[in-house]
Amino acid sequence: MPTFERKSIICPNCRKLISSYEERCPYCGIKNPSSPWRLDVFSILFRRFDLITVIIATNVIFFILSVVFNTSSSALSKNLLTFFSPSDGSLLLFGATGTIPIDQFGWWWTLVSASYLHGGILHIFFNMMALYQLGPFVRNEFGSHRFFTIYTLTGIAGFFISYLAGISFTIGASASICGLIGATLFYGKSRGGSFGRAIYRQVLGWVVVLAVFGFIVPGINNWAHGGGIAAGIITGFLFGYNEKRIENQVDRMIATACLILTVFVLAWAVLRVLYFTFFSV
Repeated sequence: MPTFERKSIICPNCRKLISSYEERCPYCGIKNPSSPWRLDVFSILFRRFDLITVIIATNVIFFILSVVFNTSSSALSKNLLTFFSPSDGSLLLFGATGTIPIDQFGWWWTLVSASYLHGGILHIFFNMMALYQLGPFVRNEFGSHRFFTIYTLTGIAGFFISYLAGISFTIGASASICGLIGATLFYGKSRGGSFGRAIYRQVLGWVVVLAVFGFIVPGINNWAHGGGIAAGIITGFLFGYNEKRIENQVDRMIATACLILTVFVLAWAVLRVLYFTFFSV
């Protein structure tokens, strides 16, 4: 008797293992998941690597680079949040944002790069722990493409709000993480039901704690946090989540554009540091 080989693929939307012959993914409902038109740069790059892990690894790499190229030893005993911290000069070259980089040098690209820079071990530890805990929920409910779009755009929006507020020098992934918080707030309120209400109340509690922490601890960029949360609510409303609609080609295109922008900006930041370190007189 003839035998038929049954191939399996990873759904480009929900990342579940399904048959390549499925006309619709049984998990997320996307049509023709095996179609080559479903593939994009974003999906190809993150077939084998978890998106959230890649973001965390990128943050860690840039933190190490910023410390290696110029460490501020004077900050070691001043503030636990800036323990083992890179200098302001190092952070400026790597792409810190604010009125100084933007108004004095015209570096608008720092609105992207600042989300991948941190001022100390505790700073990056708390931010990456928050991303590790909250990220999977947003990715699962909104999809990988919309997750990355929300993460990128809300970081830009949060830092732009803080720039308008006159913050001179700022860094950190917290603006983007607050964007995920805002998107989760929208999800809980929009979904409703016992599950939606529970999610909304829990995340609202995080917002309250974040606000209190921001006013107690010096050096916290509350404008970026608030701007990120507001942007997260708006982007959550504009893009929707899986229970409202599955991700489409437009979502994939926007996420791919955000990925290309991020890679270009971070590569540009590294090249600038290398140039100023080894070639600038």
